[in-house]
Amino acid sequence: MAPKEDIYDGRAPEEFPAYPVPRAARLVRLSPSTLRLWASGDGKRKALFKPATRAPLALSFSNLIEAFVLASMRRVHGVSMQRVRRALRFVGDELGYARPLIHASFRTDGANLFVQHADRLLNVSAEGQAVLREVLDASLARIDWEGDLAARLYPWVRGTRLGSQPKTIVVDPRRGFGQPVIAGTGIETRIVTERYRAGESVLLLAKDYGVELEKIEDAIRCETREAA
Repeated sequence: MAPKEDIYDGRAPEEFPAYPVPRAARLVRLSPSTLRLWASGDGKRKALFKPATRAPLALSFSNLIEAFVLASMRRVHGVSMQRVRRALRFVGDELGYARPLIHASFRTDGANLFVQHADRLLNVSAEGQAVLREVLDASLARIDWEGDLAARLYPWVRGTRLGSQPKTIVVDPRRGFGQPVIAGTGIETRIVTERYRAGESVLLLAKDYGVELEKIEDAIRCETREAA
């Protein structure tokens, strides 16, 4: 087996360009065109975050976290991404981080700052701030943190409605090159879905892998559902 530094080309696993845009877009429930715009910008708008590589355009796990949280904000009516960029710059300056979304402090102090200043920085009403806080809390709860940084992501696989949704699928940059797996196993969602598309039933797959039916169903949803 190659040394870890060779596998990741000298980068930390969290910063390795593991996700082409279509793959990342499915995981964070965005259209590929929207995610591409966020990662690279265009002639008029700057990128919302710096991608792991630009040619070809690919995202790291840290980028995936940034896109996941940003995607949740996008679903709050009336929140402009241009204003979100300015608000994140403000929060980053206050916290002392250039990329506040990947730091554990964003879940507490950062999210508080973000919502408290939403009326001034984002032009969000008091009612909108309550919705923004609810959306942020729900999304940030789907991230595991180790030390100061995001360590694992449990993507939405049953749509993006707020409320109880089990953490059946996990993305961990230190396991399986960051590809989504059924939580508590090493079973890749992509392999499960390939077998399902080849004609194997959900029941058969559940018995074969020794996991619950809902986990097989969520693995398939992870690979097949498009942006909400």
